Amino acid sequence: MTVTKKLAPSGKKPAPRKTTTKSAAKPKAKSTKPKRKPSNKKGTAGWGKRLLFIGWKLALVGAVALGAVFYYLDQVVKERFEGSLFELPTVVYARVLNLSVGDAITIAQLRNELDVLNYRKVAQPRHPGEYSSSSTKIELIRRPFEFADGPEPDRHVMLYFSDGTLSRIQSLEKKGDLGFLRIEPKMLGMLEKKADEQRLFLRRDQFPEIMIDALLATEDRDFYQHDGISPTAIARAFFANIRAGRTVQGGSTLTQQLAKNLFLTSDRTLWRKVREVFIALILDYRYSKDQILEAYLNEVYLGQSRGEAIHGFGLAARLYFGQPLQELRIDQLALLVGMVKGPSYYNPIRHPERAKERRDLVLRLMMDQNMLTGREFEVAASRDLDLQRNPQIASRQPAYFQQLNRELDRKLGDKLRGDKGIRIFTSLDPVSQDKLEKAIAQRIPRLEKTSGKGLEAAAVAVDRNTGEIRAMVGGKRTGYSGFNRALNASRPIGSLVKPAVYLTALEQPQQYDLASTLQDTPLTLKGSKGNVWQPRNYDRQFRGDVPLYQALAKSLNVPTVRLGMSLGIKSVSDTLVRLGVDASEIRPVPSMFLGSLSLTPYQVAQMFQTITNSGRQADLSALRSVVTVDGEVLYRSLPKAQQKVPQQAAWLTTFAMKKGVAEGTGRYLNSQFAWAALAGKTGTSNDTRDSWFVGVDGREVTTIWVGRDDNKTTKLTGSSGALRVYSDYLSARIPEKLTLPWPKDISMIGFSKQSSGALEFDCGSQFELPVWDEGGKLKASCDNQPKQWIKNLFDW
Repeated sequence: MTVTKKLAPSGKKPAPRKTTTKSAAKPKAKSTKPKRKPSNKKGTAGWGKRLLFIGWKLALVGAVALGAVFYYLDQVVKERFEGSLFELPTVVYARVLNLSVGDAITIAQLRNELDVLNYRKVAQPRHPGEYSSSSTKIELIRRPFEFADGPEPDRHVMLYFSDGTLSRIQSLEKKGDLGFLRIEPKMLGMLEKKADEQRLFLRRDQFPEIMIDALLATEDRDFYQHDGISPTAIARAFFANIRAGRTVQGGSTLTQQLAKNLFLTSDRTLWRKVREVFIALILDYRYSKDQILEAYLNEVYLGQSRGEAIHGFGLAARLYFGQPLQELRIDQLALLVGMVKGPSYYNPIRHPERAKERRDLVLRLMMDQNMLTGREFEVAASRDLDLQRNPQIASRQPAYFQQLNRELDRKLGDKLRGDKGIRIFTSLDPVSQDKLEKAIAQRIPRLEKTSGKGLEAAAVAVDRNTGEIRAMVGGKRTGYSGFNRALNASRPIGSLVKPAVYLTALEQPQQYDLASTLQDTPLTLKGSKGNVWQPRNYDRQFRGDVPLYQALAKSLNVPTVRLGMSLGIKSVSDTLVRLGVDASEIRPVPSMFLGSLSLTPYQVAQMFQTITNSGRQADLSALRSVVTVDGEVLYRSLPKAQQKVPQQAAWLTTFAMKKGVAEGTGRYLNSQFAWAALAGKTGTSNDTRDSWFVGVDGREVTTIWVGRDDNKTTKLTGSSGALRVYSDYLSARIPEKLTLPWPKDISMIGFSKQSSGALEFDCGSQFELPVWDEGGKLKASCDNQPKQWIKNLFDW
């Protein structure tokens, strides 16, 4: 029997019902086993495998990413370390002092040199950079230095002096004599001015071992044991900071610090720290501990100087103490080591007490590590900081550096642009520069009491024979890199032009000599436009007849104009050009004989170098040689002098300038320096706007200008202004005696003084003047013939 299906009232199809037969409807017996819950094992196992697979993928991706980062950082490190690790600056040096037996140099002069180079005077020299002296000898240990032609080790020598000359150079190492000795040049500074940081690169073996030991004791005592990072140091710093409640100790190794300084920023992020660790590990793996340490010692930041970051212990030693790192005392080295922790916080210039406390802590650590004895600690800790006055890398010579840059551009151009670590050797004499700067700085305020405030000055000192520039000052603020008056201030030169006028006359020995009579009487000149010019002497007096040499020595205006007009404007203009004056600077009018033309101190120096070097002109130059970091010489100067005017005429003109110092406008110098037989010439422009003096000793031609930038009167003549600066300079510099090589055909001839003031030829007179005596005819006649016959013969 079947059951009929019925639709539900809703019209929906009813749920199906099972149909059974009678036999199927018999109930089953109930099982006593508990029912199992549905199992989820298959689904859980699937998710586990999936998570494991995802994790494996992420690990693989992470490993690849870390590998890529590691590879990238490794390439960065390798490229930097094995390429140009540092942007090395161009270092500029002064001239090398070459000493030879027989040189005219005194003990005082050499002491001046050693003092400027910061040699230490001691009882018994034991280390490089030390010297002792007595009345006849100097013992010194010359510092090691890499000269332009190669390195030289330190030299222990004894120098003996006698009668103002160097009589012997004894080697105390080889127990023998040396023919010559070179004293290393003074470092003048760095050439690049736009660099953000500066350093002096030193090799690992150039750093004092005691300083390295102190650095490791304070900053990274496990440096030679760890692999670039030190878990021990990190743990030690962690607990120290916990105990203090603040950050008092870091856990970074020197390798990590180097990694951060060379490759990373100072951002405090986890990613930066991770990269720092990676780089430290790479550095330690790839390079030796000494290579890493060398890089760190040259890279570590140790303060600021004039807006530039100072990196490395080598340059820091120069900045704070003015000496090479190898010559610093234990306490000075400890100060630099202590600054590593915080160069600004422990800056010894701004925070001396804080810096001293930190220095003494480093010294105590050194004692605890048995680097110092208790006594050595006490002595070192008892010292003051002993910083150099006005801490700076080197004394600044901005005017000289401008000239140097000018020459580098002209002689090397782009050849210098790509090279780093260049060394430039110049002609600057550090003693001359120092004394000239001080003379200007000290004298100008005194002159302002007469002239009023706002006085300025400029000066150039050049080697009389070679034309090499020994010193240059561009203004009374000697270290200020502003307007360079030595190179760029073109001012009327006044009576400085007169030697050119008289030289033009003396080139004509048949017509003029030093005894020739010139007329010092009123003179009126009319111009082409009807204007009238009546030149007058400075003292408004007329002397009648005057000898030519005296007219120049006393700088008389009227005789000079008369002489110039007789010679011709063109002839004198040509002489000025031959002496080094650009023709465009010359206005061919009669007033040029009294110095209406305008020149810079640099141009004046060239003119007088030619005159006082017996007419041989050597182009003024500051650059001696340029050497790459590999020792390749890019440039070397070969000073050459060309005969521009006759030797005899230049020699006689210089003789007259000597008379100018002995009895003329420069006689202020004679009371103090008569023994030096100096030559000189004063110059004063109209209304005393410009005060000039050119002084000449055996060493240098020194040009000094004093005036105002607004061109107002100074109330100073050449003798009351610029000459006084030169006198102060010589008092400190100690001049060399000016001796001139005797030219061919120059004879000393006697003259007698007439009542009119003129000189007459007189063989028997004890008053003699040098005369250009072609073939020695005058001298021979004076020796063999009655003087009256000679007088009539030559119509003297």
